[in-house]
Amino acid sequence: MFSNIRQIFVAKNRDLLKRILFTLAALFIFKIGTSIIVPGVNVNTEGMSFLEVINAMSGGAFANASIFALGVTPYITAQIVIQLLCADIVPYLAELSKQGGVGRKKLNQITRVVGIILAFLQGYLYSYAYIGNANPMDYMLYSLILTAGTALVMWIADQITEKGIGNGMSLIIMAGIISVLPNMFKNLWVELISKGFLGIMIFAAFVIIFIAIIIGVIYVESAERRIPIQYANKSTSILGRQSYIPFKLNSAGVIPVIFASALLSIPQILSSVLKKDGFTLFVKNYLTYTEGVGLIIYIILIFAFAYFYTFMQLKPNELTDNLNKNGGYIPGIRPGKETLEYVKTVLKRITIVGAAFLTTLAILPIVFDKVSNLTTSITISGTGLLIVVGVALETYKQLESELAGRTYTKGRRGRK
Repeated sequence: MFSNIRQIFVAKNRDLLKRILFTLAALFIFKIGTSIIVPGVNVNTEGMSFLEVINAMSGGAFANASIFALGVTPYITAQIVIQLLCADIVPYLAELSKQGGVGRKKLNQITRVVGIILAFLQGYLYSYAYIGNANPMDYMLYSLILTAGTALVMWIADQITEKGIGNGMSLIIMAGIISVLPNMFKNLWVELISKGFLGIMIFAAFVIIFIAIIIGVIYVESAERRIPIQYANKSTSILGRQSYIPFKLNSAGVIPVIFASALLSIPQILSSVLKKDGFTLFVKNYLTYTEGVGLIIYIILIFAFAYFYTFMQLKPNELTDNLNKNGGYIPGIRPGKETLEYVKTVLKRITIVGAAFLTTLAILPIVFDKVSNLTTSITISGTGLLIVVGVALETYKQLESELAGRTYTKGRRGRK
């Protein structure tokens, strides 16, 4: 790892260093935007805790009513919706998904348009919860500012992907989560230092738990189930290595938590808009994901979305068909229907473990808030750490791959 870091500062890799610096500069601009409050609006963020995931992904911009309050959340939602529609629901989109690079480019453009539309709709809906009683022009103004903020964030993310290093959308989400950590640890230290030695011990325990969660996330993110594959026209001994299909333990990532949180937030937003005592009481008692029935519904939704998104992403039917077309088979399993059933069974089993781990991370802040007497700004966000670790690992692998490619090219030129 440290050798790779040293290689970045070598003269021949200065272009790579410039790309890294460009990425950091773009993320710094994003952070400045999260601190700019929407002008002319008297914001009320009380009772908005049900959108903690969105707030974490936006670097606290949502709770602050910043111009970047929505972040890239509308784009992520649009991306998932388009992926669903590509599954033979809309023939035109399904055809684009099969056209390679040209089709992906068109789908990306469609996704951005849908993302902007969703940003406006979400901004208009959230404006009721944010500013309470106001005239329609105030709601319109607020939603337009949030939409413009989302468009700017998407543009910054594109610039990072094109001119920087890593995936821009993912890095912006990661930067938003990391940016709130220093302030959280500072508040924790200030709150505990007054308790003397006991407070210092609690602070140390908090840090140890935090580090333990990071190690656990790294382990799960790196864990995969490998299904061995053989080909009728190839020999494993000739190739010198075993072919396999890798299935990540948590293939769905943090998407199930985002969807479950968003779904349960809808009734709470409606209660803020309608202001009906009966409906508000019902939502508070049965649809608040930090309490009783709402927590059970939250866990069920996470498992359901984990299964749904995993199978939608990996597509066992297509995987089995492609395996058959290429003359591949799983040793001991007959090609065709038996292979399909075997793949589905493997996916179901690993998804149970992955969804259980994801659920543990999701309810960890809830449990922590119940057992501790700390302020609400101090919590252990397992899902946030999952995003940070996942993006960090992917970015490091991309950087490592690029450095390895340059070393390989240099070696070939030297031999010539």
